Formats: sequence, C-alpha cells, structure tokens
Amino acid sequence: MQRRGSRVNWNRLKTVGLMAAIGFMSALGSAQAESSLVIGTGSVAGVYYPSGGAICRFYELDETPGGGCDVVPTGGSIDNLAGLRDGRFSLVVVQSDWQYYAYTGQPEYEEATAFDSMRSLFSLHSEPFTILARADSGIVNFDDLKGHRVNLGQPGSGQRGTLDVLMASFGWTYDDFQRTSELAPLRQGEALCDYRLDAITYAAGHPNPAILEASQRCDTVLVPVTGDAIDRLLDQKPYYRMVNIPGGLYPGNPDPVQTLGMAATVVTTTQMPEEIAYRIVKAVFENFDTLTRLHPAFASLDPATMVNDGLSAPLHPGARRYYEEVGLL
Repeated sequence: MQRRGSRVNWNRLKTVGLMAAIGFMSALGSAQAESSLVIGTGSVAGVYYPSGGAICRFYELDETPGGGCDVVPTGGSIDNLAGLRDGRFSLVVVQSDWQYYAYTGQPEYEEATAFDSMRSLFSLHSEPFTILARADSGIVNFDDLKGHRVNLGQPGSGQRGTLDVLMASFGWTYDDFQRTSELAPLRQGEALCDYRLDAITYAAGHPNPAILEASQRCDTVLVPVTGDAIDRLLDQKPYYRMVNIPGGLYPGNPDPVQTLGMAATVVTTTQMPEEIAYRIVKAVFENFDTLTRLHPAFASLDPATMVNDGLSAPLHPGARRYYEEVGLL
C-alpha cells in the first residue's frame, strides 16, 4: 500500500542527501590511497556516512597544506572502534554509549583492555534508538517484541550492540524472539512490509529516509522504549537519556514517541598530531552554518553542546586548544 509522505519534504531530502554524498565523494577524489585522514562511518543509508563526508570536505577546503581525506562506509560503531584501535582509521563516528564502553573497558566492549588512548573531538546529532513495527503486529511497546520476528541489526553495528544492552536489562536472550535476522538497514524495511519480520530496529538520527521508505510501503508504528527496566538502565548508565522522536515525520505516526537516546560522537586517538586535530575541529566549526544545512538531523546542532555531549573520552589536545581559543571552554 503506497502512502503519502508527511510534512517533511522527503523528495528534496533524498535528492539533497544523494547529491551531497556524490559531491563529497567527487571532491575527495576516487580512492585516495595516500589519504592522510581515513574516516570510519557507517551505512551509506544512514547519517554517519554524510557526517564523515562533511568532515572531509571541510578539512580539504582549508588552505593549510596537507594530505587528502577518505570516507569509508562500515558496519557501524563497533566496527569503527576496531578499525580505530588497529590503525585502519584516523577518526571515526561512534554512538556515545559505545564510546563509553570502549574507553572505560566495560564488559559490553569485548576487547581485552580499555581503549584508553581514545580521544574526543566533538559530538554531532542525537540518535534515538528506534523500533518500527507493522501496525498489525500487535507490538505497541518494547515488551511486546518478545515472541515476534525481529531484525537485530548487523554484527558490528552500534544498533545491534545497544539492542543487546536493552535485552540484557529485560533479562532476554535471542531465544525469546520467534525469529531473528541480521539484515542491513537498506533491506530490513522490505522484509518488514513483506511479512517476513514484525519489527525492525535502528539507531538513527531523524528524519531518516530508510524509515520513511518502510512507512510508505506499509502501515507501521514507531514503538516507545520505556518502562521500569529502562528507568533502571538510565540510573545505571548516565550516558543514555530519554528523547522524543518528533511526531509527523513519518506516515501513520502523528505523535511524539519516547525512547532511549544516545549521541553520535567523533573520536580519534592520541596518535593523531595536535595540529591535525586542531585543523579538523577548526574546519568543522568554521563551517558550522553549512553543516546544519546538510541534513535535517544536523539542524538543531549547538556548538556548546557539541563540545561535551556524550563525550566520555578526554578531549584531544588539538580540539581543546581550538575550543579554548574561541571561548567554548
């Protein structure tokens, strides 16, 4: 059943997003093997990929002599942390919860030791943990997922890792679902509307074109992630917070939906020279107005919040120097 879009100009959003990605990649050149910066991002359908493209574009617009910059699509936060730790990436975009787990060496982070050489640059948009269910599935809250067919997300994604944390807070295992899958974001909406799944999960900035596509293909509902178990999780893990997905973004979902929220954060390591970190941060903040126009998820960014929101790892000295110069610290 084809459905009309909501008040967001989605055709324009899709066009702008596609052209922005093409523009970023064209500007960066094809496969810059000698890139001085390599940024690990996420799925090309998400917000991490254009975030990395924006950082690269702003960095290369700076007239300071230096190498190139390359953007790499990945499985998401956990893949990015592994690539940052082993030196494949210069900087990465990660969910704030996984930044915390890795930096402090929490059990959720499966590496042997804490990633204490990680350093923060800035945070970006808010990322609500998002569950989209078919309207006829009977799923109206997180508890209702039990016994249904659910897409977990790809291994290595922050989406998958955060769902695992949520499941643990409810005392669930994968056996509590009727069936599970590990589909990529671009494929799970089709599976939902073709009755192969009852619910799909995202950790995403909004509005999100993949969620729109699914909600236009079939009748869907956004599912709140609330309850006593979530309240206990918030008490235990202060880097999470409750956020609202605004109403009216997607067909069939006119009202705000409350859910667990994280922040998208940009991190590097102590191996990055201070001058490079300074140049990256300076380039992004001096192009702040352009950044906020690149994607609706960036529209509400605030420079003061970007300096501290969701940042568990210490600021890189280059980032700190810039923030002190402009009065953000």
